[in-house]
Amino acid sequence: MKHPISKLIRTQIERTNEMEHSQPMYLTSSFCFDNAEDMRAAFADETEDNIYSRFSNPNVQEFVDRMCTLEGTEAGFATASGMSAIFASFMSFLKQGDHLLACRSIFGSTHTVITKYLPKYGIEHSYADAGDISSWEAAIKPNTKMIYLETPTNPALEIIDLEAVRKLADKYGLLVNVDNCFATPVNQQPAAWGADLVIHSATKWLDGQGRVLGGVVLGKKELIKEVYLFCRSTGPSLSPFNAWILSKSLETLEVRMDRHASNAMYLAEQLSGHPKLSWVKYPFLPNHPQYAIAQKQMQNGGGIVCFELNGGVEAGRKFLNNLKMLSLSANLGDTRSIASHPASTTHGKLTEAERMAVGISPGLIRISVGLENKQDILEDILQALELS
Repeated sequence: MKHPISKLIRTQIERTNEMEHSQPMYLTSSFCFDNAEDMRAAFADETEDNIYSRFSNPNVQEFVDRMCTLEGTEAGFATASGMSAIFASFMSFLKQGDHLLACRSIFGSTHTVITKYLPKYGIEHSYADAGDISSWEAAIKPNTKMIYLETPTNPALEIIDLEAVRKLADKYGLLVNVDNCFATPVNQQPAAWGADLVIHSATKWLDGQGRVLGGVVLGKKELIKEVYLFCRSTGPSLSPFNAWILSKSLETLEVRMDRHASNAMYLAEQLSGHPKLSWVKYPFLPNHPQYAIAQKQMQNGGGIVCFELNGGVEAGRKFLNNLKMLSLSANLGDTRSIASHPASTTHGKLTEAERMAVGISPGLIRISVGLENKQDILEDILQALELS
């Protein structure tokens, strides 16, 4: 099997004596040993036998193996949520006195971790503008250890040149840590562009149906060993049930993302030039500021479309209230289309100046484009715009 999708679908837990075709669930907290010597060897890390589901579990390992196949990485560790994966990727490699350089446009909870909690551990940070890689070098300090970024960014859909970031990191010997949640591994593989660590909130497109929480950190074996040791002791483990759901979801990821992206492209094209919108942003629209970079490192534009409503915050609220089919939810990456107003929700705790600095204007609307008929999605948005 040469294609990653074929390999992913055929990568699964070894069949039991029942000869099941679909993977069984290992809903157990712990595992048994035939004798004391086998148990001793497992605890001494001389074997890879399962000990306790906080450490490892067959369902969780299958999900990780499938993600490694998609991302082209050597190893990974799955966590209970995307945020626990992000936190683990920080705390496994940063210590008191270190400095983190991050792109300014990031998920609101990640911003909170960086600005509120990392300083409690003596870890400094600086932000750099996602759209201006040339300015990043000036923010690097002697104690900088890691570059952290999202691409596309949440929710402004800025695209960061991963090749340029890798060159910069090599110059100073820095780790590159990439949140690949928005793109998904069937659309973009940061490790192929030199990322040391790749993070996902599996809760989003990887699950694809808004059912379970999950996260994963992927990378080289020696790096993931550090993540494993941190998580083994601190306990942000992914449940076997959630892992089983996520592993099955990966089998349809490519098919789903093709439809999400085609729907999103149609929506972006149809909304462009609408009189009630200041602008429409989608990575594969030719007028996107980083269109050339998106074309270079992404297979399609993904499933998120953003636009700016004339009228600011009040217009954004009216728009959401006028929607009939689209859901109002904090999630994204669902089969069902979702609309959100970041300025009053996911990024509401930022100051107005902080929001504007990361491209979150008062009337910004983020659409997570679902799998419904594309015309139905468009018509619901158009009628909501008409009433806004």
